[in-house]
Amino acid sequence: MKHCIILISLICFVSLGFSQGSEASEPFPVDTVDMDGREVVLFSNNTWQYLEDLSFDGILNKHLAAIIEKDTSIDLKTYWNNDMCFSYQNNGYLKTMEDSIWVCTTDSLHPNFCIPVPGVLTSKYKYRGGRWHHGVDLDLNTGDTVKAAFSGKVRYAKYNTHGYGNLVIIRHYNGLETYYAHLSKLLVTPNEYVVAGQTIGLGGATGHAYGAHLHFETRFFDATIDPEEIFDFENKTIKACNLILKSDMFLHNKGGSTDRVVHMRSGGNKPITTGGGNYHRVRSGDSLWKISRLHGTSVDRLCQLNGITEGTTLQIGQKLRVK
Repeated sequence: MKHCIILISLICFVSLGFSQGSEASEPFPVDTVDMDGREVVLFSNNTWQYLEDLSFDGILNKHLAAIIEKDTSIDLKTYWNNDMCFSYQNNGYLKTMEDSIWVCTTDSLHPNFCIPVPGVLTSKYKYRGGRWHHGVDLDLNTGDTVKAAFSGKVRYAKYNTHGYGNLVIIRHYNGLETYYAHLSKLLVTPNEYVVAGQTIGLGGATGHAYGAHLHFETRFFDATIDPEEIFDFENKTIKACNLILKSDMFLHNKGGSTDRVVHMRSGGNKPITTGGGNYHRVRSGDSLWKISRLHGTSVDRLCQLNGITEGTTLQIGQKLRVK
Protein backbone atom coordinates (compact mmCIF):
# COMPACT_ATOMS: atom_id res chain seq x y z
CA MET A 1 0.00 0.00 0.00
CA LYS A 2 2.88 2.34 0.86
CA HIS A 3 4.41 1.84 -2.59
CA CYS A 4 1.10 2.61 -4.29
CA ILE A 5 0.79 5.90 -2.34
CA ILE A 6 4.35 6.85 -3.28
CA LEU A 7 3.71 6.05 -6.93
CA ILE A 8 0.47 8.07 -7.02
CA SER A 9 2.22 11.00 -5.34
CA LEU A 10 5.04 10.94 -7.85
CA ILE A 11 2.63 10.80 -10.77
CA CYS A 12 0.75 13.78 -9.38
CA PHE A 13 4.08 15.61 -8.95
CA VAL A 14 5.04 14.84 -12.55
CA SER A 15 1.65 16.06 -13.75
CA LEU A 16 1.97 19.38 -11.93
CA GLY A 17 5.54 19.90 -13.02
CA PHE A 18 5.04 19.34 -16.72
CA SER A 19 1.46 20.37 -17.48
CA GLN A 20 2.02 24.11 -17.65
CA GLY A 21 3.40 25.50 -20.86
CA SER A 22 4.32 22.12 -22.32
CA GLU A 23 3.33 21.18 -25.86
CA ALA A 24 2.13 17.74 -26.89
CA SER A 25 5.13 15.53 -27.63
CA GLU A 26 6.39 12.01 -27.23
CA PRO A 27 6.40 11.00 -23.55
CA PHE A 28 9.84 10.88 -21.96
CA PRO A 29 11.06 9.39 -18.66
CA VAL A 30 11.24 11.86 -15.79
CA ASP A 31 11.79 9.75 -12.67
CA THR A 32 12.02 6.22 -11.27
CA VAL A 33 10.70 4.58 -8.13
CA ASP A 34 11.26 1.18 -6.57
CA MET A 35 8.17 -1.00 -6.08
CA ASP A 36 8.78 -4.24 -4.22
CA GLY A 37 12.18 -4.68 -5.80
CA ARG A 38 11.07 -3.77 -9.34
CA GLU A 39 12.07 -0.38 -10.69
CA VAL A 40 9.27 1.67 -12.25
CA VAL A 41 9.88 4.43 -14.80
CA LEU A 42 7.56 7.46 -14.70
CA PHE A 43 6.86 9.30 -17.95
CA SER A 44 5.95 12.89 -18.71
CA ASN A 45 2.42 11.92 -19.81
CA ASN A 46 1.61 10.50 -16.36
CA THR A 47 2.08 6.88 -17.43
CA TRP A 48 4.53 4.39 -15.99
CA GLN A 49 6.24 1.15 -16.95
CA TYR A 50 8.52 -1.38 -15.32
CA LEU A 51 12.12 -0.70 -16.30
CA GLU A 52 12.66 -4.32 -17.36
CA ASP A 53 9.79 -4.03 -19.86
CA LEU A 54 11.41 -1.13 -21.70
CA SER A 55 14.14 -3.38 -23.04
CA PHE A 56 12.19 -6.66 -23.24
CA ASP A 57 12.68 -8.23 -26.66
CA GLY A 58 9.79 -10.70 -26.47
CA ILE A 59 12.04 -13.73 -26.03
CA LEU A 60 11.23 -16.10 -23.17
CA ASN A 61 12.71 -19.26 -24.69
CA LYS A 62 16.40 -18.32 -24.91
CA HIS A 63 17.45 -21.74 -26.19
CA LEU A 64 15.08 -21.61 -29.17
CA ALA A 65 16.07 -18.01 -29.91
CA ALA A 66 19.76 -18.98 -29.98
CA ILE A 67 19.07 -21.77 -32.48
CA ILE A 68 17.10 -19.42 -34.76
CA GLU A 69 19.82 -16.78 -34.61
CA LYS A 70 22.57 -19.30 -35.39
CA ASP A 71 20.77 -21.02 -38.28
CA THR A 72 20.27 -18.38 -40.96
CA SER A 73 17.98 -20.72 -42.94
CA ILE A 74 15.32 -20.41 -40.23
CA ASP A 75 13.31 -17.31 -41.13
CA LEU A 76 11.36 -16.64 -37.93
CA LYS A 77 10.97 -13.16 -36.45
CA THR A 78 10.10 -12.28 -32.86
CA TYR A 79 8.22 -9.16 -31.77
CA TRP A 80 6.49 -7.92 -28.62
CA ASN A 81 3.39 -5.77 -29.09
CA ASN A 82 0.71 -5.05 -26.48
CA ASP A 83 -1.75 -3.69 -29.05
CA MET A 84 -1.54 -6.08 -32.01
CA CYS A 85 -2.93 -9.63 -31.81
CA PHE A 86 -0.76 -11.19 -34.48
CA SER A 87 0.87 -10.63 -37.84
CA TYR A 88 1.40 -13.02 -40.73
CA GLN A 89 5.14 -12.43 -41.02
CA ASN A 90 6.17 -16.00 -40.09
CA ASN A 91 3.44 -18.00 -41.81
CA GLY A 92 5.14 -18.31 -45.19
CA TYR A 93 8.21 -19.95 -43.70
CA LEU A 94 6.35 -22.25 -41.31
CA LYS A 95 4.11 -23.60 -44.08
CA THR A 96 7.04 -24.45 -46.35
CA MET A 97 9.83 -25.46 -43.96
CA GLU A 98 11.44 -28.77 -44.79
CA ASP A 99 12.72 -29.52 -41.29
CA SER A 100 10.77 -30.12 -38.11
CA ILE A 101 11.00 -27.97 -34.97
CA TRP A 102 11.17 -29.67 -31.58
CA VAL A 103 9.46 -27.76 -28.76
CA CYS A 104 9.44 -28.86 -25.12
CA THR A 105 6.00 -27.85 -23.85
CA THR A 106 7.12 -28.49 -20.27
CA ASP A 107 10.60 -28.89 -18.79
CA SER A 108 12.37 -29.04 -15.43
CA LEU A 109 12.27 -25.25 -15.01
CA HIS A 110 8.62 -24.91 -16.04
CA PRO A 111 6.99 -28.30 -15.40
CA ASN A 112 3.42 -27.18 -14.79
CA PHE A 113 0.44 -26.85 -17.11
CA CYS A 114 -3.29 -26.34 -16.71
CA ILE A 115 -6.36 -26.96 -18.86
CA PRO A 116 -7.85 -23.41 -19.03
CA VAL A 117 -11.40 -24.46 -18.08
CA PRO A 118 -12.87 -27.85 -17.09
CA GLY A 119 -15.74 -27.66 -19.60
CA VAL A 120 -16.11 -30.09 -22.48
CA LEU A 121 -14.77 -29.36 -25.96
CA THR A 122 -17.68 -28.18 -28.13
CA SER A 123 -15.92 -27.20 -31.38
CA LYS A 124 -12.65 -28.42 -32.81
CA TYR A 125 -9.83 -26.91 -34.85
CA LYS A 126 -11.42 -27.45 -38.25
CA TYR A 127 -13.07 -26.01 -41.34
CA ARG A 128 -16.28 -24.40 -40.07
CA GLY A 129 -18.80 -21.92 -41.44
CA GLY A 130 -16.92 -21.28 -44.66
CA ARG A 131 -13.51 -20.73 -43.06
CA TRP A 132 -10.99 -22.36 -40.79
CA HIS A 133 -11.70 -22.30 -37.04
CA HIS A 134 -8.23 -21.57 -35.68
CA GLY A 135 -8.82 -22.76 -32.14
CA VAL A 136 -11.09 -24.93 -30.03
CA ASP A 137 -14.18 -23.92 -28.06
CA LEU A 138 -14.57 -25.05 -24.46
CA ASP A 139 -17.90 -24.90 -22.63
CA LEU A 140 -18.33 -22.68 -19.59
CA ASN A 141 -20.80 -20.38 -17.86
CA THR A 142 -20.42 -16.62 -17.77
CA GLY A 143 -18.28 -15.76 -14.77
CA ASP A 144 -16.40 -19.07 -14.63
CA THR A 145 -12.68 -18.69 -13.99
CA VAL A 146 -10.28 -19.07 -16.89
CA LYS A 147 -6.70 -20.11 -16.09
CA ALA A 148 -3.32 -19.81 -17.80
CA ALA A 149 -2.26 -22.98 -19.60
CA PHE A 150 1.48 -22.47 -18.95
CA SER A 151 3.64 -19.95 -17.13
CA GLY A 152 4.71 -16.90 -19.06
CA LYS A 153 4.12 -13.20 -19.65
CA VAL A 154 0.93 -11.46 -20.78
CA ARG A 155 1.45 -9.83 -24.18
CA TYR A 156 -2.10 -8.61 -24.79
CA ALA A 157 -5.07 -8.04 -22.49
CA LYS A 158 -7.90 -5.84 -23.72
CA TYR A 159 -11.08 -5.76 -25.78
CA ASN A 160 -10.48 -6.84 -29.36
CA THR A 161 -12.83 -5.40 -32.00
CA HIS A 162 -12.20 -8.11 -34.61
CA GLY A 163 -14.31 -10.82 -33.00
CA TYR A 164 -12.33 -12.05 -30.01
CA GLY A 165 -14.02 -9.70 -27.54
CA ASN A 166 -12.11 -9.48 -24.26
CA LEU A 167 -8.89 -11.28 -25.10
CA VAL A 168 -5.80 -12.35 -23.18
CA ILE A 169 -2.67 -13.52 -25.00
CA ILE A 170 0.14 -15.10 -22.99
CA ARG A 171 3.62 -15.84 -24.33
CA HIS A 172 5.21 -18.85 -22.66
CA TYR A 173 8.70 -20.07 -21.87
CA ASN A 174 8.22 -22.98 -24.27
CA GLY A 175 7.98 -20.63 -27.27
CA LEU A 176 4.20 -20.90 -27.68
CA GLU A 177 1.46 -18.32 -27.18
CA THR A 178 -2.05 -19.09 -25.96
CA TYR A 179 -5.18 -17.03 -26.68
CA TYR A 180 -8.23 -16.81 -24.36
CA ALA A 181 -11.17 -15.08 -26.06
CA HIS A 182 -14.75 -13.91 -25.34
CA LEU A 183 -13.98 -13.24 -21.65
CA SER A 184 -16.49 -11.27 -19.59
CA LYS A 185 -13.71 -9.77 -17.45
CA LEU A 186 -9.94 -9.36 -17.72
CA LEU A 187 -7.96 -10.06 -14.54
CA VAL A 188 -4.42 -9.51 -15.84
CA THR A 189 -2.61 -6.64 -17.54
CA PRO A 190 -0.05 -6.47 -20.37
CA ASN A 191 3.54 -7.33 -19.36
CA GLU A 192 2.38 -9.14 -16.23
CA TYR A 193 4.07 -12.44 -15.40
CA VAL A 194 1.70 -15.32 -14.69
CA VAL A 195 2.10 -18.93 -13.64
CA ALA A 196 0.35 -22.02 -14.96
CA GLY A 197 -3.07 -22.34 -13.34
CA GLN A 198 -3.35 -18.66 -12.41
CA THR A 199 -6.77 -17.09 -13.02
CA ILE A 200 -6.44 -14.60 -15.89
CA GLY A 201 -10.09 -13.75 -16.56
CA LEU A 202 -13.73 -14.75 -16.32
CA GLY A 203 -15.59 -16.59 -19.06
CA GLY A 204 -18.24 -14.89 -21.13
CA ALA A 205 -19.61 -14.23 -24.61
CA THR A 206 -18.03 -10.93 -25.68
CA GLY A 207 -17.11 -10.31 -29.29
CA HIS A 208 -18.47 -12.59 -32.01
CA ALA A 209 -19.74 -15.33 -29.71
CA TYR A 210 -23.05 -17.16 -29.67
CA GLY A 211 -23.41 -18.14 -26.03
CA ALA A 212 -20.79 -18.29 -23.31
CA HIS A 213 -17.67 -20.32 -24.12
CA LEU A 214 -13.91 -20.02 -24.20
CA HIS A 215 -12.29 -19.79 -27.62
CA PHE A 216 -8.77 -21.13 -26.99
CA GLU A 217 -5.88 -20.96 -29.47
CA THR A 218 -2.30 -22.17 -29.42
CA ARG A 219 0.18 -20.37 -31.67
CA PHE A 220 3.85 -20.70 -32.57
CA PHE A 221 5.41 -17.48 -33.86
CA ASP A 222 1.90 -16.17 -34.61
CA ALA A 223 0.74 -19.21 -36.60
CA THR A 224 -2.01 -21.39 -35.14
CA ILE A 225 -1.67 -25.10 -34.46
CA ASP A 226 -4.33 -27.51 -33.27
CA PRO A 227 -4.54 -27.28 -29.44
CA GLU A 228 -5.35 -31.00 -29.44
CA GLU A 229 -1.79 -31.64 -30.61
CA ILE A 230 -0.83 -30.56 -27.08
CA PHE A 231 -3.79 -31.09 -24.75
CA ASP A 232 -6.14 -33.98 -24.05
CA PHE A 233 -9.19 -31.94 -23.10
CA GLU A 234 -11.30 -34.96 -22.23
CA ASN A 235 -8.86 -36.34 -19.66
CA LYS A 236 -7.52 -32.91 -18.65
CA THR A 237 -3.92 -33.88 -19.34
CA ILE A 238 -1.06 -32.84 -21.58
CA LYS A 239 -0.35 -35.31 -24.37
CA ALA A 240 3.44 -35.08 -24.31
CA CYS A 241 6.17 -32.78 -23.09
CA ASN A 242 7.76 -32.98 -26.57
CA LEU A 243 5.94 -31.32 -29.47
CA ILE A 244 7.28 -31.87 -33.00
CA LEU A 245 6.15 -29.07 -35.31
CA LYS A 246 5.93 -29.89 -39.03
CA SER A 247 5.02 -27.74 -42.02
CA ASP A 248 1.66 -29.46 -42.61
CA MET A 249 0.51 -28.31 -39.16
CA PHE A 250 0.49 -24.69 -40.38
CA LEU A 251 -1.26 -24.97 -43.74
CA HIS A 252 -4.50 -23.39 -42.52
CA ASN A 253 -2.82 -20.09 -41.65
CA LYS A 254 -3.04 -17.05 -43.92
CA GLY A 255 0.00 -15.44 -45.51
CA GLY A 256 2.55 -16.99 -47.83
CA SER A 257 1.56 -19.51 -50.46
CA THR A 258 1.65 -23.29 -50.73
CA ASP A 259 -0.61 -23.61 -53.78
CA ARG A 260 2.30 -24.83 -55.91
CA VAL A 261 4.68 -26.61 -53.52
CA VAL A 262 4.13 -28.30 -50.17
CA HIS A 263 7.35 -29.53 -48.54
CA MET A 264 7.05 -32.72 -46.51
CA ARG A 265 9.49 -34.39 -44.17
CA SER A 266 10.18 -37.03 -46.80
CA GLY A 267 9.22 -37.67 -50.40
CA GLY A 268 8.32 -34.11 -51.41
CA ASN A 269 4.73 -34.74 -52.51
CA LYS A 270 3.73 -31.70 -54.59
CA PRO A 271 0.25 -30.67 -55.72
CA ILE A 272 -0.36 -31.29 -59.43
CA THR A 273 -1.61 -28.16 -61.19
CA THR A 274 -4.06 -28.93 -64.02
CA GLY A 275 -6.48 -26.60 -65.78
CA GLY A 276 -7.00 -24.16 -62.92
CA GLY A 277 -7.40 -26.80 -60.21
CA ASN A 278 -4.86 -28.34 -57.84
CA TYR A 279 -4.62 -32.10 -57.51
CA HIS A 280 -3.05 -34.54 -55.09
CA ARG A 281 -1.72 -37.96 -56.13
CA VAL A 282 -2.54 -40.55 -53.47
CA ARG A 283 0.42 -42.20 -51.78
CA SER A 284 0.75 -45.07 -49.33
CA GLY A 285 -0.68 -44.06 -45.94
CA ASP A 286 -2.84 -41.25 -47.30
CA SER A 287 -6.39 -40.75 -46.07
CA LEU A 288 -9.01 -38.13 -46.88
CA TRP A 289 -8.42 -36.52 -43.48
CA LYS A 290 -4.65 -36.40 -44.01
CA ILE A 291 -5.01 -35.00 -47.53
CA SER A 292 -7.53 -32.36 -46.39
CA ARG A 293 -5.15 -31.22 -43.64
CA LEU A 294 -2.20 -31.13 -46.02
CA HIS A 295 -4.00 -28.87 -48.50
CA GLY A 296 -5.96 -26.68 -46.11
CA THR A 297 -9.42 -27.92 -47.03
CA SER A 298 -12.07 -30.23 -45.55
CA VAL A 299 -13.03 -33.87 -46.09
CA ASP A 300 -16.51 -32.74 -47.19
CA ARG A 301 -14.99 -30.45 -49.83
CA LEU A 302 -12.75 -33.22 -51.14
CA CYS A 303 -15.77 -35.48 -51.47
CA GLN A 304 -17.72 -32.78 -53.34
CA LEU A 305 -14.87 -32.06 -55.75
CA ASN A 306 -14.24 -35.72 -56.56
CA GLY A 307 -17.74 -37.22 -56.37
CA ILE A 308 -16.79 -39.64 -53.59
CA THR A 309 -17.85 -40.34 -50.01
CA GLU A 310 -15.91 -40.55 -46.76
CA GLY A 311 -16.05 -44.34 -47.04
CA THR A 312 -14.47 -44.47 -50.52
CA THR A 313 -11.29 -46.58 -50.66
CA LEU A 314 -8.40 -44.55 -52.06
CA GLN A 315 -6.05 -46.14 -54.58
CA ILE A 316 -2.31 -45.47 -54.64
CA GLY A 317 -1.59 -43.22 -57.63
CA GLN A 318 -5.18 -41.94 -57.75
CA LYS A 319 -5.48 -38.23 -58.56
CA LEU A 320 -7.76 -36.20 -56.28
CA ARG A 321 -8.75 -32.60 -56.89
CA VAL A 322 -8.08 -30.49 -53.77
CA LYS A 323 -8.96 -26.97 -54.99
